[in-house]
Amino acid sequence: MADTRIKICGLQDVEVLKSMKSLPLEYVGLVFAPSRRRVSIDTAAQLTAELRDWESGAAPDAVGVFVNPELAELAEVLRTVPLKVIQLHGEESPQRCMEVREAFPGVQVWKALSVAGRGRDGAAGIRALLESYTGTADALLLDTYDPQGSGGTGRTFDWEQIPLYQQAAADCALPLFIAGGLHPGNVNELVAGYAPYGVDVSSGVETDGSKDIDKMAAFVERVKQS
Repeated sequence: MADTRIKICGLQDVEVLKSMKSLPLEYVGLVFAPSRRRVSIDTAAQLTAELRDWESGAAPDAVGVFVNPELAELAEVLRTVPLKVIQLHGEESPQRCMEVREAFPGVQVWKALSVAGRGRDGAAGIRALLESYTGTADALLLDTYDPQGSGGTGRTFDWEQIPLYQQAAADCALPLFIAGGLHPGNVNELVAGYAPYGVDVSSGVETDGSKDIDKMAAFVERVKQS
């Protein structure tokens, strides 16, 4: 059975979240950045309240997704929404990640990194990039390069690059999540082939733009059984 952790991102509907309470997953993602999945602070507070009585065991941690946020924006959200993780999905530098960590002790900071063309950065470039976030981020997340800069493309990147990132992440003691175009039909291949620390899915478990409980259940099952 896989130890890969699961994050389902882009939750917006309280009733949908209630339907997920039997799923054994570690994280739920709430998007505060401009997106069709963006939630208000009030809605996010309602969603996180539902995490208290998770049926499958330990409640998932709430992850807030932001793009180039100001500290004041983060503080406003955290006053009402008990996030366990701030995921930075913009152009945040290692210094900015450290500023966020220092401003909100007790809340983890994850940094998303965009993966572009095949081997463009090379092993040395990848190692240097990940080393720069050592001590400033608690985890890293690989996502498909998006020219708009916010991720959520629904497309996979070249998975053959994953081992280079995994080796560098292991050397830096940084957990590494994989995102980008994952869905129930391909996550088994990813987990069986690369055994990532964690996977992050959003559009791949939706039907007509809304979270689909059957797809979410299938995704979780295939990760856990890989």
